[in-house]
Amino acid sequence: MSTPKSPSPSTPSAPDATRAALLANPSNSHLGVPGQSPYSSLPGSRTGSDSSLHIVKNQPGYTTPVFKEKAVQKAQVERTVASKGFIPTNLVANEVEWFYNYLRIDDTYFKNESVDVISDHIIALYGAKVLAYTKHDPSKLFIELEKIDDNDKGATFIHNSMPGVTASTGPGTTCERRIDSMYLDKSTPELAYRLETYRSEGGISATASQQLRCYFISKCNFPQTKPVKVDGRTDIRSVSDPVFLEKASENTLEIYQEVMWNVEQRFGPVIEVFEVEGSREKRIVIGYRMGGTTSFFSALSDLYHFYQLYSARKYVEQFCNGITIISLYLNPLPNSKAPPIEHSIMQVVKEASLLYCLPDNPFFVGNPGAPTACHAVQEATYAYCGWIFAQHFCNRLGPAYLALKNVLDESNPSHAEVLNDIKRRFREETFTRESIQEVIVAYPEIIRMLYVNFAMAHYPNTESTQLMPTLSYQRLSVNQPLSDEDLHDRIRRSVPNKHELQVLESFLIFNKAVLKTNFYQPTKVALSFRLAPEFLPEVEYPKKPFGLFFMIGSEFRGFHIRFRDVARGGIRIVRSRNKENYSINLRQLFDENYALASTQSLKNKDIPEGGAKGTILPALGANPRRAFEKYVDAVIDLLIPGQTPGIKERLVDLYGKPEILFFGPDEGTADMMDWAALHARERGAENWWKSFTTGKSAEKLGGVPHDTYGMTSLSVRQYVVGIYAKLGLREKDITKVQTGGPDGDLGSNEILLSNDKTVAIIDGSGVLADPQGIDRQELVRLAKLRSPISNFDRSKLSKEGYLVLVEDQDVKLPSGEIIIDGTDFRNSAHMRFKADMFVPCGGRPEAVNISNVSSLVDHEGKPHFKYIVEGANLFLTQQARLYLEKRKVILFKDSSANKGGVTSSSLEVLAGLSLSNEEYLDLMVFKDGKPSDFYKSYVQDVQQKITENAAAEFQCIWKEHQRLGGSKPRTLISDELSSKLNNLQAELEASDLFDDVPSRKGVMRRAIPKTLVEKVGLETLLKRLPEPYQRALFSSWVASHFIYKYGVDGSSVDFFHFARELA
Repeated sequence: MSTPKSPSPSTPSAPDATRAALLANPSNSHLGVPGQSPYSSLPGSRTGSDSSLHIVKNQPGYTTPVFKEKAVQKAQVERTVASKGFIPTNLVANEVEWFYNYLRIDDTYFKNESVDVISDHIIALYGAKVLAYTKHDPSKLFIELEKIDDNDKGATFIHNSMPGVTASTGPGTTCERRIDSMYLDKSTPELAYRLETYRSEGGISATASQQLRCYFISKCNFPQTKPVKVDGRTDIRSVSDPVFLEKASENTLEIYQEVMWNVEQRFGPVIEVFEVEGSREKRIVIGYRMGGTTSFFSALSDLYHFYQLYSARKYVEQFCNGITIISLYLNPLPNSKAPPIEHSIMQVVKEASLLYCLPDNPFFVGNPGAPTACHAVQEATYAYCGWIFAQHFCNRLGPAYLALKNVLDESNPSHAEVLNDIKRRFREETFTRESIQEVIVAYPEIIRMLYVNFAMAHYPNTESTQLMPTLSYQRLSVNQPLSDEDLHDRIRRSVPNKHELQVLESFLIFNKAVLKTNFYQPTKVALSFRLAPEFLPEVEYPKKPFGLFFMIGSEFRGFHIRFRDVARGGIRIVRSRNKENYSINLRQLFDENYALASTQSLKNKDIPEGGAKGTILPALGANPRRAFEKYVDAVIDLLIPGQTPGIKERLVDLYGKPEILFFGPDEGTADMMDWAALHARERGAENWWKSFTTGKSAEKLGGVPHDTYGMTSLSVRQYVVGIYAKLGLREKDITKVQTGGPDGDLGSNEILLSNDKTVAIIDGSGVLADPQGIDRQELVRLAKLRSPISNFDRSKLSKEGYLVLVEDQDVKLPSGEIIIDGTDFRNSAHMRFKADMFVPCGGRPEAVNISNVSSLVDHEGKPHFKYIVEGANLFLTQQARLYLEKRKVILFKDSSANKGGVTSSSLEVLAGLSLSNEEYLDLMVFKDGKPSDFYKSYVQDVQQKITENAAAEFQCIWKEHQRLGGSKPRTLISDELSSKLNNLQAELEASDLFDDVPSRKGVMRRAIPKTLVEKVGLETLLKRLPEPYQRALFSSWVASHFIYKYGVDGSSVDFFHFARELA
């Protein structure tokens, strides 16, 4: 067999002048990334997304073994059919002959099936023809034959099929989707299924032109030996099912081998196109990682049917190294009016990557689950993205809410509760997913015009690629684009309903907001959009973010919000217990992300990075890890300029500036930071992969783990011991309640660092309480083991103590109280206990809110707690904090108390940006499981800075509260302090103070940890650190040290004196 050859690339025709003027030139708007990666061109590699097709000989890619016993079997089948008596005796021979020879079914079928099964199929086919005859309509001839092995070894499906048409009635409408859900989507390296499917060459009857489509699914029998690797690349023969090896030609093995190697080195799908010599047949081969998408096989059929192509045969091969390869043999329909296959095949390739991201799209014309859908894949994908955008960003509050907000006093708890209830009701009832979908379906022409408006801004300039003018480009040229004003006017005149108008206007808002997108990237795993945040209504989002990223995948949606150019924050996976919980999470996703990022910006007050946060909402039943990986890869698409035609190409960049995001661990992602950093390096981020994520493992990637070194707890403790010192209290006399148990980072370290009388601990496993004080030694034991309170030794409890687990029911407490349900008890337990100190170290946001905060005050008006240090993020709402402070509770909010973690992460980022790859691997990564002296010294520097910053802020807040005679709550002082710091930092970044070299060097020498300065040298550090980061570091140090020294009311004269000392 010959190896595939690539002809010289065809020269693309130049875009017309109008289009060239509309599209931004991205050539100067990206950050150049040095070095090669798997996403750069590989020597000798084929990139099937390229329009130059590889040529293969006109020979089968698979050999079908000839069934030598076919004639003997046929005679047995004829006798069996006759014995059943259903088909008239004089017709039996003709029916069997027609089935065996005229239909020209592949011999695989006859070899696999028994005489009885084949006889039943022939009788069933005859019965179907009789039924169709009685209806006097050959189109009503429906054939559905199937045999599913009881031991899950495989299955056979046969149904009638019109070539090039997605069936809307009959068994063909669901067959491939069933195969996807029953076998292909579930395939793993441990249990996988391969598929062969053929179209019979003959018609199913004399009056019907339909053919039979046969599907043969068989369980893979993988080799038990380890895969053979050469130079890190897997030998395909060592991971293949023996049936595949028996049937595949040498040429097919060569093609699949190279596809496999490319899949191993990339994250997204690999798509290759082959031209068959002397034929118009085209073969598409698609490789991807198992589980990377779902319903993909059936969606591909809908795709090529849209372009009036049909498949003679299709294969799905599985390999035990976790790779799936699909092969499609495609031909044009005779007498088709569709574009020629030579053009449409490239459109299939381009749109296959969109289908990989969103295979089950309700707006795609081929989706049988949406009979009214009428869009091609690109338009349907755009409609889907607009649908998701509208769900989150249709202004669901409006002027009525704003008027009410202006009348009511949000600082009044009862008023705030009314506003919150109204806001929640508006969000739940005004625009639902279903109502938005109905609008999109009702106005297909407007959606197409909106898509053209979107595409004219973001469709890449074909002059810089080797792609021929694709059908999508031709469609854009045919559809005359309207200006934003004309399009808005057309929408207003076409849509009489205000509700519908608002939905369609949100699409136009989406178009205007998108600054760059991977929508047209040839290979991708999820869709990503960088949005300008100016569209966010001020009534709902009073503080405008700096940047907003929006990600959409088949099994998730997600956001990333940052409030400054240089910003850092955790990536949180929001899990859903059930369908109702998912709906709630979906409605609240962006608002939760915004609130978390906003809080993070308050917490990041004295570090270079502003506040940021990412959220990921996996669909019910989706793999959270896979959702995270797709989220990260889609973000990186927008951070690194593509350099390889047909794989990762340059995007249209209307933002025009380099961007780097810094991710950290949060709920559900703590063990994923290593992968994200390494993946960024694989994608080509040589300069910033080390700082892309924080919370990396110390041993493997030189991270600085917060839990190991108690980073977050160090700042919380400064507030706890600060209160004790100011009030002259002895810690061992203090009673304390804590949420977040010994199995958590903050909870375990709070136990290990404290010496109080803890009377209650609430964690994910239940509630542990003892009025006499929980045994300290037992708590320390659990904290060192990172074990939940469910493992507490009950013999260590006093007579009044108890442990109630979430799974418990009808438990009797020592007081005689009956606890009906352990989970309900745990969820509200923080409202029932009384103590001197309350330190939330875990729990869901808004656990204490304006609706329930009154439960923390007894009937005499006395609060349950004298002091609260909010270690957990957003554990109390702002109104709840103010309510408690009004009742003389000494309270320090989360953005002040738990900032130790963000300080540690900031300095982890600094190390990644400051050290070269060689230095980083030598100094930060453990050797033989042990840290270097540099690492240990650097960690001590980090701990010292956390303690200094936390103590300085505590003193500043306490001093300001005293200065005002207690008239202003510490919560508001903390917010004002954060705002003052952030505003001053922004002013300093924009000023020329940074340009004063002596001042700059003086500040940098003090701002950068001593260990780093001594090892690398200040001059080298100033050359390596990006200037935006240097400005942020300089201004954050100056702003924080000035305000901590002079207070929030420091004067211009004070700053003048302070600035003189910077050098």
